Amino acid sequence: MPFNSYRPASALLFIGFLNLLLLSCDTSNKPEWEKRNSELIEEFGLTARNLPNLPSSDVAPNLKVGTLSNLGNMEGILLYPGITAKIFWGNGNLVSVLELEANATLPEEALPADRFLILSQGSLELNSDGQKHHMMAKEREEPDGTHSGTPRMDFIFQEKGSKSEIKAGDTGAKVMEVYSPLRLDYLEKLGVSDLPSEIPQRSSNKEATINTNTVYDFYDIQLTQLTNGVYTRLVSAGDIQLSLVSADPNTQSQAHIHPEEQITILLRGSLKETVLDQELDMVPQDIVLVPGNVVHSGVAGELGYDALDIFWPVREDYLTKQKIALEKYQEIIPEGAKPQLVIDGAKTKPTLTFSEGPKWMDGKLYFSNMYFDQNWNADPKRSSIVELKPDGSYKNIMEGKMQANGLYPYKNGNLLVCDMIGHCVLEMTTSGDVVHVIADSYNGKPIDGPNDIITDSKGGIYFTDPQFTMEAEKFQPGRAVYYISPDKNITRLVEPNEFAMPNGILLSPDGKTLYINNCYDDESWYPVNSSKENFVWAYDVNDDGTISNGRKFAELRLTGNVLNRKGKSSSADGMAIDTMGNIYVATYFGVQIFDSKGSFIGMINLPSFPVSLGFGGEDMKTLYIVSYDKVYKIPTNRTGYVNYL
Repeated sequence: MPFNSYRPASALLFIGFLNLLLLSCDTSNKPEWEKRNSELIEEFGLTARNLPNLPSSDVAPNLKVGTLSNLGNMEGILLYPGITAKIFWGNGNLVSVLELEANATLPEEALPADRFLILSQGSLELNSDGQKHHMMAKEREEPDGTHSGTPRMDFIFQEKGSKSEIKAGDTGAKVMEVYSPLRLDYLEKLGVSDLPSEIPQRSSNKEATINTNTVYDFYDIQLTQLTNGVYTRLVSAGDIQLSLVSADPNTQSQAHIHPEEQITILLRGSLKETVLDQELDMVPQDIVLVPGNVVHSGVAGELGYDALDIFWPVREDYLTKQKIALEKYQEIIPEGAKPQLVIDGAKTKPTLTFSEGPKWMDGKLYFSNMYFDQNWNADPKRSSIVELKPDGSYKNIMEGKMQANGLYPYKNGNLLVCDMIGHCVLEMTTSGDVVHVIADSYNGKPIDGPNDIITDSKGGIYFTDPQFTMEAEKFQPGRAVYYISPDKNITRLVEPNEFAMPNGILLSPDGKTLYINNCYDDESWYPVNSSKENFVWAYDVNDDGTISNGRKFAELRLTGNVLNRKGKSSSADGMAIDTMGNIYVATYFGVQIFDSKGSFIGMINLPSFPVSLGFGGEDMKTLYIVSYDKVYKIPTNRTGYVNYL
């Protein structure tokens, strides 16, 4: 026996007792849930990963694992006159929700930690390192005949040491601050004892996805698909990652782990979040903490949900997904490109109200200027068709004669026009003269309200009729899609009311596939429900122009207010297509882009919801988007397709 392996029996007993003592002490310092988590990791066949150089704050979180907290039930503290704060934290991020009264001021300070500042309500002025920023937030507006508004939520990232001063606007503001590391002076105000003198800040090696000291709108951040039916707007800087998640009804995430800590705040809908084996039924303003490597899963409720996930540190797998998604989007929309306002028809003449059907022909853009009042009552005498030149000047080429909707280039430099209120499809010159009526009846009865229109290479014409007309009683038995053959015979392609509201229509560049979208569905206020729901549908085109083999092509994202009422309305309207078969759909959410196989590519955000769109410009690479009284344009890397006969 070697000398150094010899131990007296008494020494061995002492060492065994000491090891037992140390083990019991170590176990007592560990949370009770760790043992169960280890069992679940083994049960689900998961692999835990530890992140290197992850500092400890030595401050226990006030969020408990496996337990829900609710922001509404938290006690607030007076931070400054007119400013109250509700504060919660994990190991790496501290979140402070501030309520600022009108014109309340948060005095200038040097930030003691990196901070994301997110404005969720109202407006404020931020002075950050001598730069003045105006920030605002607004909720989505329900559209009517004269206006709409998409949501806005401004945010900014500021580094530790930045000089910052905040003043709320005239209506006050609601702000969320996310700090890393924890902010000690806030904890002191809460009366937390035994605080360290300093919390070490981890040096992040991840490249930020946004610029420091720059204001962004969260809704301008591109959507990244996480799993089937779950998308996020992702921003990362320092050691903080914010993930603004939207999940479809009843979507599921299987039991999984990641080494990054996660704080989830539910914003809308419902979510059954399982942490360890504790099922937590989350409702809006509920908060849950998931430490790194803790097993969790989730099931969205019947309304889906929106949530903010806050990660510490940044998740690399999310960055990878985001990079892939952005590369696909930027193949179509150049990096940094945003919609540029071409016409503000509320400020210039002739006045615009509800723009529709933009089509490029002979170096100019033509579109309809439909008049509606707030309750969608039409007035053809106040409607027009507009010609827009590349320099931004525009004029009416026809006014007061019809309420035109969709347009399409036709023979000899003329336009095909859907006269919605006049119940007909007609041909018109660009001087505003009607050449002749092409179709005004089917089966001996007037057609109702032609909406969108395209042509095929044979000279045939497709148009949708969602019966969006002023008469209470309709002429035809239901909403439908029609084909006018080159010899002017009219065929109804789908059964009446097979679509709840057929609206936009497209033909693929090779002429073999017809696309039809469905504007409204599953609404208590709408007279028709269908099985088409929030999809663009694709059909094979037969030799005689009829269609067959209908199938779902692309699922359109829905907004939270639609999901809240269990609707399926995307408000899909005009569509455009490029020569590679990518399609662009104007919806309530924004311009949704899909590839030729129907996979989601991305979203173009606008201040009001886009009604219709079309390619134009000398090289046909500019996408023109009309939205009520506004016309926008955005450059693309693709060539638009229009069938010029």
